[in-house]
Amino acid sequence: MTYNFQTLRGDIFGGITAAVVGLPVSLAFGVASGLGALAGIYGAIAVGFFAAVFGGTKSQISGPTGPMAVAMAVIVTTHADSLPEAFTIVIMAGLLQIALGVMRIGRFVAFTPYSVISGFMSGIGIIIMLLQTLPFLGAAGATGGPLGAVRAWPNAISNINLSALAIAAVTLVVGVFWPQQLRRYFPPTLAALVAGTLLGVLWLTNVPVIGEVPTGLPQIEMPAFSAGILVRAIEPALILALLGSIDSLLTSLIADAMTRTRHNPNRELIGQGIGNTIAGLIGGLPGAGATMGTVVNIRAGGQTQVSGALRAAILLALVLGLGRYVEAIPHAVLAGILMKVGWDIIDWRFITRLHRVQREHLLVMVITLGLTVFVDLVTAVAIGLIAAGMASARQFERLELDRVVSVPLLDQSFFGSEETDEERDAFSARVGLVALRGSFSVASSNKLINTISVDIRDHEVVILDFTETVYIDDSAALVVEQMIDSAIAEDTQYIIMGLTGPPAFALRALNVLQRVPADQFAKDLDEAKEIAQRLLAE
Repeated sequence: MTYNFQTLRGDIFGGITAAVVGLPVSLAFGVASGLGALAGIYGAIAVGFFAAVFGGTKSQISGPTGPMAVAMAVIVTTHADSLPEAFTIVIMAGLLQIALGVMRIGRFVAFTPYSVISGFMSGIGIIIMLLQTLPFLGAAGATGGPLGAVRAWPNAISNINLSALAIAAVTLVVGVFWPQQLRRYFPPTLAALVAGTLLGVLWLTNVPVIGEVPTGLPQIEMPAFSAGILVRAIEPALILALLGSIDSLLTSLIADAMTRTRHNPNRELIGQGIGNTIAGLIGGLPGAGATMGTVVNIRAGGQTQVSGALRAAILLALVLGLGRYVEAIPHAVLAGILMKVGWDIIDWRFITRLHRVQREHLLVMVITLGLTVFVDLVTAVAIGLIAAGMASARQFERLELDRVVSVPLLDQSFFGSEETDEERDAFSARVGLVALRGSFSVASSNKLINTISVDIRDHEVVILDFTETVYIDDSAALVVEQMIDSAIAEDTQYIIMGLTGPPAFALRALNVLQRVPADQFAKDLDEAKEIAQRLLAE
């Protein structure tokens, strides 16, 4: 693509619009994570700039996101007495993302089943909403994650701050019902931030506010590397790295669909990793590709990395010059904004279709959602992937078994006049053909041997036809070995026909064919017939 004035104009508009939209969300995520409003802005600057410059999605906007804020809130709670350890985890997560990109792991994220992604994202949305119920009512945040917030509801309701509730409600209403015709010029999140803040500053002043916010350039947070810290940090760092990678690459797919381009997933992970590493060094909130910011950027005309870098520069200028104005923002305003964000993160499109999806996919989605909310994020993704794999295996089992064709070859039609009258008996079928068509995997391996073993016993010679076999995994390869062993045990002769390509490589790699005589391999059915005649005559 040639970079010209029109492209530059679009990038400028996109960067400015994305900065305006990203400011209130970054502030809100910073407060929600427990690191503070400024950490959210620093994260938006660091991740936004370096992911744009070094990443693989031209029009993507990166910064704090719901999943990363929720994960970071858990880390901050666990390491509340040592924030250097918390930022060390962020740095390690960034380095892990760089490693994933270098090892070219990025493309495998696309293999994550949608039912897992839907359950995970919906769970994140529910967590955000549950955590914001307390500041929405004017109460302080509670420990213990979403369940801790629910347990604190009775006390929060009995001591409700009506001013905070009014501010949060107004903020939420403005964010939801902001006129469509004004959204292009004044984004709803910014309108909600301004309306709620003015209400808190000019009228309902008896509410908790962000408070003092340091201004100026961020200070370097020296990582706390030691053997003990590294052992404790590896699990949460891996969680952050995986969440950030999945979140970013999913947003990249959205950007591809809107711009009709193709992103580089491995380069994107490297860019995100560099951004999160820098964010950890300056005390910023880790981030990922932000769907809302990316969509806004593209719709405003942003086409290249310039728009993302410009957005980060604008946010840096705001931090340097407008930090004192952030101090008066009520927590209830941020709670109202995040309520809308949490609601939007929930995958309503998939949820409204649950009554139509297959039962297995519904179960995977519900399991992932429940574990995300009530256990933890990494357990949810891990168990969700396992459940999705089992559901897919069940589907593939039926498909693969349906592709197995087992037919008796009547002597009269198979051998014709070449055999004696006795052998041309209409009911004589000494040779059977078992054709394995398509792909075969662990999904069908358990039932495959049971399906074929009967046919092996019913014939004197069995032709195992691999002519139309395109793939065999290790489990299915060992089933083929069991077929051969079963034939030998039943004193049944066997012929391997049409075995070439990847299936042949898989069987030979596991020494499955070591007991097969060299003269019992056939290229086609004519050659197999000649071998069968010889074996029957012996």
